[in-house]
Order: sequence, then C-alpha cells, then structure tokens
Amino acid sequence: MTREPHHLHLAPFQAAIFDMDGTILDTESVFKTIVFEVCTELGFEMTDAVHMNMVGASHEHTSQMLMEAYGVAFPYTIFDDRCRVIMRDRMHTEIPVKPGARELITDLRERHIPTAIATSSRRAHAWTHLGNAGLLDLFDTIVTRDDVVNPKPAPEPYLLAAKRLGIEPQHCLALEDSHTGVRAAHAAGMQTVMVPDLVHPSDEIRELGIAIHESLHHVRRAAFPAT
Repeated sequence: MTREPHHLHLAPFQAAIFDMDGTILDTESVFKTIVFEVCTELGFEMTDAVHMNMVGASHEHTSQMLMEAYGVAFPYTIFDDRCRVIMRDRMHTEIPVKPGARELITDLRERHIPTAIATSSRRAHAWTHLGNAGLLDLFDTIVTRDDVVNPKPAPEPYLLAAKRLGIEPQHCLALEDSHTGVRAAHAAGMQTVMVPDLVHPSDEIRELGIAIHESLHHVRRAAFPAT
C-alpha cells in the first residue's frame, strides 16, 4: 500500500482529537473475530466486505447495513448484545494499546496541548475500555455516541470535542483509522490524519488530501520533528 512520506511534517495545531477503537486502542481485530463468531452462532455468514463497512460506524448505521445485507429478519439486538458481552469478557482486564499511542499522548500533555476522544462507541464502553487501558485520565474530554445527535460520518462528534476544548476546528488535529471517521473529521474542517488499522485508505480518502501515516509513532515524529 502506498502511503504519504512519513517525514512529512504536520501543520501546527492547538489540540488533538483521537478516535478510540482502532486508533489508540487495538480492539478492532478482537472485535472482528467476535463479529464473525456471533454471526455464525446466529446462523448468518459474516464476510470481510460486510465487516469492513462496520468499522468506525455507529450502531444505527451498523444496524441498517446488516439489515440490508442479511434481510430484516437479522436479529440485530441479539447480535449487538452478544458481541458486547463477549467483548467485555475478553477485555475486562487489559486493553491493548496501539503502538505509539502512550508516547504521543504523553508528548501532547507535556506540551500543554489539549486532547480529546471522539468515538462512535457508547459512553459506558468508552470509559471502561479507556480506564482498563490506563488512558482515561489523559484526555481533557471524551465525546461518545451518547453525546451527539448525528454520529460519524457527520462532523458533530469532532465539532463538539473542539467546542469542549475551546479550540476552533481548523486548529485541531484529528486522528482516525476508518473511512467513516476520516469523513467526519474532514467535514469538521480539521487537519486529519489516517492511521490505517484494518481498513486501507480508498481513492476517495486520498482525494480528500488526507495525510496517511503508518503508526502513531510516525504521527508523533511528523508533529514534533525534533522528538
């Protein structure tokens, strides 16, 4: 996969807003396994194509997409509840953190640059996972699905995070791993960086002029070249 040069410096920014799952928490691959398992349990066949459309999406979008893929008889509520229970069981002790996440967040805090989370996950899920990962206290504000009317790909989560931080959107750096999240941050007018996890950048994403970095270590070097 061709990516933007890793040495490409980022423009100055006054705040950093992170997506959560797949961007700072290494949870998407675990969740993918669970999604396939639960679909099989329920008598449906999950595919990579359907799963990719779920990455970064809100519960509402996921529900609609699964109904379109499998028909209105798909038991989304049962599917969602079962996935949550299994995810909670597998993640109740330690949440894996993406490479470079702690270092980047620590650098930002040392430089007094405010940080936020903008996630499509529900509040309870977000706080539990960030707490188990030891990251909960490192963010100035956390925007979840429960805080917005219009989730990603609408810009509302990012706009609300910027508002809470008191920083204009154009002065914010947004970090995302999914197409849905990239669209949301870009629509909010933020300097947007995609750090691919399970989903590779599409032609559409590249046409938005999104910077693409291999890891948060690369983002850190691009943000703070002397680090």
